[in-house]
Amino acid sequence: MPSRKRQTTAQLLRHHSARALVLDFDGVFTDNSVIVASDGTESVVCSRGDGLAIHALQQRGFPILVLSTETDPVVRMRCRKLGLECIHSSKNKLAALKSWLKKKDIEPKDAIYVGNDLNDIECMKYVGLSIAVADAFPEAQAVARHLLTSRGGHGAVREIAQAISSLFDEAS
Repeated sequence: MPSRKRQTTAQLLRHHSARALVLDFDGVFTDNSVIVASDGTESVVCSRGDGLAIHALQQRGFPILVLSTETDPVVRMRCRKLGLECIHSSKNKLAALKSWLKKKDIEPKDAIYVGNDLNDIECMKYVGLSIAVADAFPEAQAVARHLLTSRGGHGAVREIAQAISSLFDEAS
C-alpha cells in the first residue's frame, strides 16, 4: 500500500475540485454483510446517520450517485428512500460512471469515488479523488488516494458527506 500523509478528509478536499460524489453500495453503505431469509429475500443493514449528511449535500444541489453491481432491489430501495440517483445491476461500472459524468457535464478529475472492493478499482483510478472505506480490501486501499476513518456501514458515507458539506460551510 502506498504511504499516505494522514490528513482528515476535510483537509484533503480543500485541495480537490469536488463537483460530484459516487458511492459503491455494498461495503460502503453496508458492512458488506447480507441477511438471507429462507425465501431468498435479502436484507442489509445501513447506518441511519448517513441519511442526514446526504440530505445536507442534496440541499446544496451536490450530485450524488450510488453505483453498484448488486442485482438485489435492496440497493434501489435504499436509494429511493434517500432520494439518491442509483445505477445498480451494473455489469460495467466504469462505463456507467463515464456515462453519468458525461450526462452531468462533470470532468472525471472533479469526481470523488468511494469504494471498497476489486470491482471499484477501475472507477477509483478514473476519477480525480479515489477514497476507500477504512475496512476496504487491500487492493482497493492500494489504489485509494485517501482512506476514511470509518468502516463501511459504520458512518463512512456520513464521513465523506460531512467533509464535502464543510467545504460549502467554509465558502459561506
